[in-house]
Amino acid sequence: MATKIVKQVARVITAHRQREGGGFIVRRPLPSGGLEHADPFLMLDHLGPVYYGPGEAVGAPDHPHRGFETVTYMLEGGMEHRDSHGNRGELKPGWVQWMTAGSGVIHSEMPTDELLKNGGNFHGFQIWVNLPAKDKMIRPRYQDVPPEDIPWFESEDGRTRIKVIAGQVEGVVANIDTHTPIYFLDLRTSGKYSLDIPAGMDAMVYNYHPAPILVGQDRTRLAEGQLAIVNAHGHAVDLEAADSEQEARVLVLAGTPIREKIARHGPFVMNTEQELLQAFNDVHSGRFGEIPGSSERARKTTEANERRRNAGRE
Repeated sequence: MATKIVKQVARVITAHRQREGGGFIVRRPLPSGGLEHADPFLMLDHLGPVYYGPGEAVGAPDHPHRGFETVTYMLEGGMEHRDSHGNRGELKPGWVQWMTAGSGVIHSEMPTDELLKNGGNFHGFQIWVNLPAKDKMIRPRYQDVPPEDIPWFESEDGRTRIKVIAGQVEGVVANIDTHTPIYFLDLRTSGKYSLDIPAGMDAMVYNYHPAPILVGQDRTRLAEGQLAIVNAHGHAVDLEAADSEQEARVLVLAGTPIREKIARHGPFVMNTEQELLQAFNDVHSGRFGEIPGSSERARKTTEANERRRNAGRE
């Protein structure tokens, strides 16, 4: 009897482009295509890849967040973050920052001085992860993790390597602490690998690389910039390079759904409209604090956008 093929890919979404922050272009597959969120994930932004000439790099000057977590993963280039609690640091290639905004923070995400001065390639991701109601007003927290502290899994045939940013793969466990069970994997393969997804979790697979990949038992083809919503149904998810001569590279995200009402607007994600209104009031009254040097960051952003326009790199 032939093996029954389980249809795992529920839909495929092609990322749309839009301008964010201080003027940079992102590819955004979530929310997109009528899909507002994929509980507990609220947003996935693909930053670049883009080349900036000297003086052209832009970021996201001072802005507030409350009620969720932002996850930034850099592949090329770099960002400097500062916040209203006095934290400061640099994210370089391979680094991950898991910021729990919680009760509220104002932060900035600007290009590093080196990238702004000399120019160069910039490539990375930012993901928003919801917090359950009980955790929305916890104290903000940063987890800045350098690449040497992020473990890799390698398959027996050596054709699949997985960077385990959150969750675990065959005993390789991430070093990041999350409020809800989350899998965040950077999977690279020139062969085929069957990835176990825990019961109760569905998954998303986002192809960020030119090489196509086949997803699920039904072998749905995913091109660069496409996101597959995968209903795992307790089965392993097959991920196979469409061309064994090209390494496919994808992000895999999976999480336990929170299943709570969401009220969101701009930089705030709460459970009720009243909580949203309170967040806006708290920002306007100065309760989130501020970061010294905001006018200087705004000036750098304006000048970088002007240089990029003059160079025809819009």
